[in-house]
Amino acid sequence: MNIIAKPINFLREVRAELGKVAWSTRQELMASTIVVIVVTTILGVFIGVIDMFLSKLLSLLFK
Repeated sequence: MNIIAKPINFLREVRAELGKVAWSTRQELMASTIVVIVVTTILGVFIGVIDMFLSKLLSLLFK
């Protein structure tokens, strides 16, 4: 293969592989996005509460 044929062959293979991908529907994408936002918020609040608790505890111990 020469220098021109390799990139062309690569792009053809990429296009063929992208045709095999199972793309999500809009509804699946929205549902997944909502789940990620909710879980991230819950974890953020949980970590924040634990951080405040440990900060208060350490400030009482070292006061």
